[in-house]
Amino acid sequence: RKGLADTALKTANSGYLTRRLVDVAQDAIIAEEDCGTLDGIYVSSLTEGGEVIERMVDRVLGRVALDDIVSPYTDEVIVEANQEITEELAQKIEDAGIDRVKIRSVLTCQAKRGICALCYGRDLARGRTVIQGEAVGVIAAQSIGEPGTQLTMRTFHIGGTASGRAEKSMLEAKTDGKMSFINVETVRNRDGLLVVLNRNGELAIVDQDGRKKERTKISLGARLYINDGDQVKVGQMLAEWDPFTLPIITAVAGKVKFGDITEGVTVKELIDNLTGLSRRVVVEPKDANLRPRISIKDENNRTIKMKGGKGVARYLLSDGVHILKNEGEEVLAGDIIANIPRATTKTKDITGGLPRVVELFEARKPKEFAIISEVEGLVSFGKVTKGKRKVVVTPEVGEPAEYLIPKGKYVIVHEGDKVMAGEALVDGPTNPHDILKALGVKELAKYLVNEVQEVYRLQGVRINDKHIEVIVRQMLRRVKIVDPGDTRFLMDENVERIIFEEENEEVIAAGKQAAVGEPLFLGITKASLSTESFISAASFQETTKVLTQASVEGKADFLIGLKENVIMGRLIPAGTGSRQFNKMKVGMDQPEVPEGAIDEMDSDILIPADVDAGVFPGGVGKNGA
Repeated sequence: RKGLADTALKTANSGYLTRRLVDVAQDAIIAEEDCGTLDGIYVSSLTEGGEVIERMVDRVLGRVALDDIVSPYTDEVIVEANQEITEELAQKIEDAGIDRVKIRSVLTCQAKRGICALCYGRDLARGRTVIQGEAVGVIAAQSIGEPGTQLTMRTFHIGGTASGRAEKSMLEAKTDGKMSFINVETVRNRDGLLVVLNRNGELAIVDQDGRKKERTKISLGARLYINDGDQVKVGQMLAEWDPFTLPIITAVAGKVKFGDITEGVTVKELIDNLTGLSRRVVVEPKDANLRPRISIKDENNRTIKMKGGKGVARYLLSDGVHILKNEGEEVLAGDIIANIPRATTKTKDITGGLPRVVELFEARKPKEFAIISEVEGLVSFGKVTKGKRKVVVTPEVGEPAEYLIPKGKYVIVHEGDKVMAGEALVDGPTNPHDILKALGVKELAKYLVNEVQEVYRLQGVRINDKHIEVIVRQMLRRVKIVDPGDTRFLMDENVERIIFEEENEEVIAAGKQAAVGEPLFLGITKASLSTESFISAASFQETTKVLTQASVEGKADFLIGLKENVIMGRLIPAGTGSRQFNKMKVGMDQPEVPEGAIDEMDSDILIPADVDAGVFPGGVGKNGA
């Protein structure tokens, strides 16, 4: 019964998603052959937990190479710039061991209206390069929306139970080769194993030609069973870690000293129901000036300094941290002094499927999202103000960035840590708007493509990346004015990217100052309602609001997209109705006859006037009688 009710409700949901997608993408039409862009995106294999989920070859098939793709060993050009990557060429790229390729993408297409054929690549319905006038936006919307109805009915097949993923806690080598540590900071623990101290390190296995066969992110606190430069065999254990806790590890040896850790004030004893053991858990103190912390002291009772000028061995503890060591206890480098339980195994049911896709396309901020650093630099902590903790990230050059973190949220970075732009300071789901701010349009698009694909992949549905890219391009087509310069724009105004660029070109040509804008990331509903065409927006949702707004602004609709033309009953600007065929005349090729030649040519066929109308010369009647 649950399955049947779900199916009915979700079919409606999925149909609405398709409608919104069609509406936002309907004016994405192939408008020209080549926009002449010099920009593109890198594509490599998709890996998760060291396993290849999707090969690079499958991802670049039918796309157009931006630059020449050259074999690293023979210097032979496999694919020329602006050439489509066919099945044979894709196989050659794989055989040459190239692990990432720069291709043209809808996201970086410079076409003023619509999209150009080379940035789109192969028309997946016909298996050849897309032709001008193809309505690729509608195709993209239907390609994403149609499996939505399948996603919805899938609960019916699973029977409501979620397929929970077993947490991985170890890493094995998938190939033979030489171990290479990338940006990994380690320390040897009391068992002689290396323990990872930072969060953004990777382990790579390199073959004898120096090609990276596999790369895996390694988590903080992982114990490594190999050293940098070791030879490894398939199936060899490389590392293991505790998947259920985030450890706080000391990088130096010394004596544990507690600060502001008082029983009943900042710490309470809890008895574990399962094991019957008691644990000390940090609780949020009522007094904002108390900062529970653990320091590591030397023989002279001084806090030990870290190597490489990374501050001192002092670890701040926030709400919910379990303390594992006692005051005065001697610790060695690599010991775990405290840990934080992780929210374990989030079950992935397909009910997370359709709502998750909608959440991504509507550009919603997730609840309790991670706070990410917008700059690369070193972390330091400021004062607690109004119950919020200040985290400061100081780059080598430029202004430091400050983030206020609410109490009770666990900060996953420590004093003196180096963070990259886009790295999380607080655990939680990622907010796409922050990715756009910190890392830019390409990284945001990559995140969205991967997240949407993950939902469909769990259901065994295959969608080509380019469809999602078309929708993302439409979501990013507006710009917020940060500095109007000498243009006609106002501060904080939202304008179409095309209008923004055209205005800037005019202003620069006149020798004046151009406007500065930052890309806006709008959800599909909002993007549909803020199109240039008010007829298309009014026929979508909130009709009265859209029409009153348009009349107040005195807008004109130039009937550029499909929808406006359908409503006005005109020929749609796609297929044979597209702009380039407007001036084409249809007729047969016939040789032109010069004047005057007609008399000589036809004189023997013309009938003299004095002949009886019913009889031709030769005595034949009109009807062959």
